Amino acid sequence: MKKITQEEINNMIASTKENSFLDLSGFDLKGLDLRKVIFRGANLRETDLRRADLREVDLSNANLREAHLSSANLSEANLSNANLTEAYLIDTNLSHANLNEANLSEADLSGANLSEANLSKANLSNADLFDANLSNANLSEANLSRKADLNIANLSKADLHKANLHKANLSEADLSNANLSEADLSEADLRKANLTEADLSNANLSEADLREADLHETNLTEADLTEADLRNANLTGADLSRANLSKTDLRRADLCKVDLSKAKLSETKLRKALYNLGTKFPDGINLTYEMLRVA
Repeated sequence: MKKITQEEINNMIASTKENSFLDLSGFDLKGLDLRKVIFRGANLRETDLRRADLREVDLSNANLREAHLSSANLSEANLSNANLTEAYLIDTNLSHANLNEANLSEADLSGANLSEANLSKANLSNADLFDANLSNANLSEANLSRKADLNIANLSKADLHKANLHKANLSEADLSNANLSEADLSEADLRKANLTEADLSNANLSEADLREADLHETNLTEADLTEADLRNANLTGADLSRANLSKTDLRRADLCKVDLSKAKLSETKLRKALYNLGTKFPDGINLTYEMLRVA
């Protein structure tokens, strides 16, 4: 791997003709000051950019496959349509970065700061986002399928409208006040996740694992929870009107003040679930014989 000094990279950038693409694949650029540099369409495959200052840099359409960007500062960088497949972004600062339609499949983003980043339509399939900060990020229509790891990630107030989270690991993640409307969370792991006041209207949660999850005052109208596991979940004040709860396991769940009106409750397991006078049941259906009433 060829080491480049700050002076050498500055001269190289200055001599690059307009509309031509830099090829820095495999170079050692770690720790360099590259603020506001235009790397649009550049080849940076396997390049070492650890701890580099890349604030406001233009890396749109760049090839960063397997690049080393751990602990780099990419705040407000433009990475739209960039290829970051299998890139190393551990503890990287990507706050306010534009990653629209970027390919981050199998990338390691553990501990990364993606707060308020734009990840709309980004491919994050099988990415490692363990303990990442995605608060207020835009992930609308993003692909987080194939067991993307979002364990204990911060996604509070994130926009995940129509996102693909099929089989994603969101255990203990903070999704409070997040927009998950029409998202695909089928077979996702949401154990002990915080979903308080989140919008899950029309979301697909079939076969999802929501054991001990906090769904306090969550909007689940018309959500599909077929065969989902919600044992010991907190659903107090949640809106489940017109939701599909066929074969859903709600044993020992807290359903106080929950709106179940017009919900589909075929073969739903409700043994020892809690309810009170504020719980709304479908008209003409008595389900309280196996439930526990609380004040």
